[in-house]
Parts: sequence; C-alpha cells; structure tokens
Amino acid sequence: MEDDGIDYNIVFPDALITEKHWQGTKEPVVILLGWAGCKDRHLSKYSSIYNEQGCVTIRYAPLKTVFISESFGYKELSGTAHKLLDILYDYEVENSPVLFHVFSNGGFMLYRYVVELLHSHRQQFGALRVVGAVVDSAPGSGNVAGALRALAATLGPGINAPLRYALLALFAVTVFLLRVVLYPVTKYIHKNHYDAMRERPPAWPHLYLYSRADEVIRHGDVELMVRSLRSKGLPVESRDFLSTPHVGHFREFPEEYSLKCLDFLAACMKESQGTTTTKRHLVHQ
Repeated sequence: MEDDGIDYNIVFPDALITEKHWQGTKEPVVILLGWAGCKDRHLSKYSSIYNEQGCVTIRYAPLKTVFISESFGYKELSGTAHKLLDILYDYEVENSPVLFHVFSNGGFMLYRYVVELLHSHRQQFGALRVVGAVVDSAPGSGNVAGALRALAATLGPGINAPLRYALLALFAVTVFLLRVVLYPVTKYIHKNHYDAMRERPPAWPHLYLYSRADEVIRHGDVELMVRSLRSKGLPVESRDFLSTPHVGHFREFPEEYSLKCLDFLAACMKESQGTTTTKRHLVHQ
C-alpha cells in the first residue's frame, strides 16, 4: 500500500482474535521498521507473531539509499517518520497503545526520527501512547566494516559490478571521513543515530535482541547502549543469542524469539495501565 510516497502494509486482525486476547481493551498497534531494503515478505513473518495475538501491525522498510543519505547528513528519514505517524491517525488507531519492533541500523535510523518527532511535536502527536520497543540487531556505531557488509547485502546481486564497487568505495570513504575522522566536528551539524539515542533516549521500555556472532553490528555497541539506558534509570531488557547471524535470531530460534517479544509486549501493556501520555512521551534528558 502506498501513501504519500511511502510503501507500507497494515493488517487488522480478526475481531474475534482481538477480543480473545485483549478482552474489550484497545488492542496494541505494532509498527515494524525493517532493515534497509528488506522485502515485505520477510517482515510479514515477524508481524504474524503479533497478528496471531490480535494486534494491528504496520510494516515499513527504509529504502536502500538510507545508509548513503544518512552518511551525508541528509535527513531523508525525518519526513518518512512523520508520514508513518500520520498513518495511525488515517486509520483512527491513534488512541491504541503502540509498540515498535525495529530491525538493524536502517530501522533504528528511522526509529530515531520517530522518537524525535514524538518529543518535538507533542501538540500534533499528543494522542499517541508508545508502550515500548523491541530492537533486533541494532544499534551499531562507527563500524565501517560492518556498515560496508550491510550496504553490500542491501544492494544485492542485481546491481552491476562496477557500479557496486563504486558505491561501496564512495560509502566507505564518506563514512570514514564524516563519521570517524571528522565526527567530533560534524556531530554538531548532524549527530548519528547511535549518539542521538544514547543522549536523549525515550522513557518507554526497550528489549534489545542481538548476537555476539553478528558480523554487521558489534555486540559491544548494543551492550553499551543497554548499559547507558540502565545508568539513566530507564527500563531495558536484553538477550544475547550468542551464535545467530545478523537479523537471524527469529530464523534460528523462532519459538524463543516469539515468546520473548510477546512476553515483553504483555509486560509493557501491564506497565502502561494508568500511566499518563505525558510520561510515555518523555525523552530522558
């Protein structure tokens, strides 16, 4: 489904399933932010976890170009984040609890802008109530080799070899210069997703799912983010799958992965009862 230039999919569960699981309360809306360039058929496997529990799901994957645009400081995803939040109002589910399920750095970059919008546009998005976020295989910071692997996988085998190598070379030089060598200066112009979320994280609970075998996102980056949130007194859980590849945890351990996500959703829903919207939107200073 395409709306205002973004291609997304929304699924409403059967009313009987919703009533069975949520018994008259508003069912959660789960927004899945896929890794850059991922196919909808991949995200649909994850959305089924929530649809079977009576949740509404919205699926969206950032374009392949997100790594390049973000490296140059072009905030392409900010507009996309705004359009995604507008979808909740278009379908009149803005009063339902919202859970984000975020994949890899591509999804996390978009999630960063969603969080910033919820903080800066409270008058416009004040009705939204985020109860938590699941983060799969993210975030990573300053890992040029991992970023190159991610971009290579995103480009896929269809692109011709000279163009592929040219894009990878341009990306490597750009990332190294802007995000490593010059970052102490360029961060004042455009802070990367990792530092932005470490410094001003949202107050709602997070569940980080990662693996020390991930060759794209270093497990140390995820663990540092988790420690940073805990040091601020924010609710955060994590699970190291140890041996699984990048965004491969569900494929290798489908039952454990699904149970972990659903238990987290249930805990977030329980914790959010009686919590004011203002608190849910708080960004930790």
